[in-house]
Amino acid sequence: MMFIRGFNKQIKLALAIAKKDIRIYYLKASVFTFGVLIPLFLFLAFTIGRSIPIGQQISGLLGMTILFTATAVSPVIMPWEGTRRTLERLISTPVSLSTIILGDVIASFIFGIIISVVPIIAGIVIGVSMENPIILVVGIIIASFCFSCIGELFATPPTNVPSTIMMLSSLIKFPLLFVSGIFVPIEQLPGWAQTVSLFSPLTYFTDLTNYVTQGSGYFPIPLDIGMLILFTVVFLLAAIYLHKRTLQSRL
Repeated sequence: MMFIRGFNKQIKLALAIAKKDIRIYYLKASVFTFGVLIPLFLFLAFTIGRSIPIGQQISGLLGMTILFTATAVSPVIMPWEGTRRTLERLISTPVSLSTIILGDVIASFIFGIIISVVPIIAGIVIGVSMENPIILVVGIIIASFCFSCIGELFATPPTNVPSTIMMLSSLIKFPLLFVSGIFVPIEQLPGWAQTVSLFSPLTYFTDLTNYVTQGSGYFPIPLDIGMLILFTVVFLLAAIYLHKRTLQSRL
């Protein structure tokens, strides 16, 4: 009973931190730019003038949107908190570092879920059929949480300079787009790229959305969902562990 009460308390604290993050950080113009405009322009640049099936286009746009929105600000929350000395106040309260990280992840997760509605509505309006909406919803929920954990993992280097963290996250996110089946289907990638794609969670989410929008995918659906869950657990645990290792360098 004590464990359940303690767990519920930490969840409430994590939700309070998430609410704080959304209020302070997620209404900034930079978040809209990195989370919405960049994936939109990338999508237009790689689809205009090319004969790509409309279902594949919406699948790719959805994958890019969730990846960029869920990682738009979560990598720089810790550096911002460290620079403003608000991280010290958080640590001095009866809140564990794991709860703080979970709160940051939840804020990014909510933001990713909300913005993902935009490409879905766009797809429906232009006539893209959704084969299995339930699978799509499950995939969006897991992928958004997974990508939020990736964003938190980006924030683990012991620096309070947000631009450094954003540069690091960009160096990782952009290559993921080209090996994850968004612009080029996995089966058409060269052998080395197919091997690399197996280590990208975006690959499995894109494959899942291809099944929903086009009726077929490269991997079985249970494998896509299972790999997304596995990546989520690994990234979250790694983020918590590394943040504990680098916390003193931020204070």
